Amino acid sequence: MADTTYTPPKVWIFDNEEAGQFTGVNRPTAGARETRELPVGEHPLQLYSLGTPNGVKATIMLEELLEAGHQDAEYDAWIIRISDLDQFTSGFVEINPNSKIPALVDRSGPEPIPIFESGAILMHLAEKFGAFLPTETAARAETFSWLFWQVGTGPFIGGGFGHFYAYAPEKYEYPINRYSMETKRIFDVANQRLAQNRFLAGDEYTIADIANFPWLAPFVFGTIYNDAKTFLSIDEYEHVGRWVHEIAERPGVKRGRIVNRTWGDENSRLEERHSASDFEGKTF
Repeated sequence: MADTTYTPPKVWIFDNEEAGQFTGVNRPTAGARETRELPVGEHPLQLYSLGTPNGVKATIMLEELLEAGHQDAEYDAWIIRISDLDQFTSGFVEINPNSKIPALVDRSGPEPIPIFESGAILMHLAEKFGAFLPTETAARAETFSWLFWQVGTGPFIGGGFGHFYAYAPEKYEYPINRYSMETKRIFDVANQRLAQNRFLAGDEYTIADIANFPWLAPFVFGTIYNDAKTFLSIDEYEHVGRWVHEIAERPGVKRGRIVNRTWGDENSRLEERHSASDFEGKTF
């Protein structure tokens, strides 16, 4: 083990000089840093997000609802540029004190309802529209188990493996090995499950799949964390690959994956979405 030994101080003091590309984001305090209200569009659902794996969960869900015929799921998707610190403006902090994307405001009732955390957004929309969530007790419990499995594993993949492998200003063997091991374990859990079931909660496509797909699919497609697909030998998880490719062909998923995306070819991204016509001319 070649890593330099670090001796923690008796009292930890914030020093952000070596935080790499997240220097402006990371702070040990919460709350607004700038006074700025959020825009509000004409639709019942107002989404404030970015096309990261967590953000894509919400846009896929909304597009799947529309694809299934739920016209009241029309929404406005506003861009929150986390590198510009939009998540620390007063308007955003008001609907999400945790200052993370995505955040949703449901304005369909007499009073606006803010919902933050992607898992909570998926549950709210599933229950509101009666879609992608079984009503039978056992199947519903299975769906929630795999939904919250993703909520619990996401930080190990993103804040753990992704950070130390791709973003940390210095590469150290111990954290990269630690989180590579855990990420591969997560893929193995999913792979073994999908060897026995078409979808994560069984034979039915649910919010459990919608939650997990945006995190697992980029590894399969090789579009996350540089060469992570090769580094982690992702091709060995054949059942995850089968599941990813099936879900990726769904029309709602194709649309949802490009909403609030700020990178890539101009025709394959839609920074803000305010109507179905915004997808005209886009490639999926």
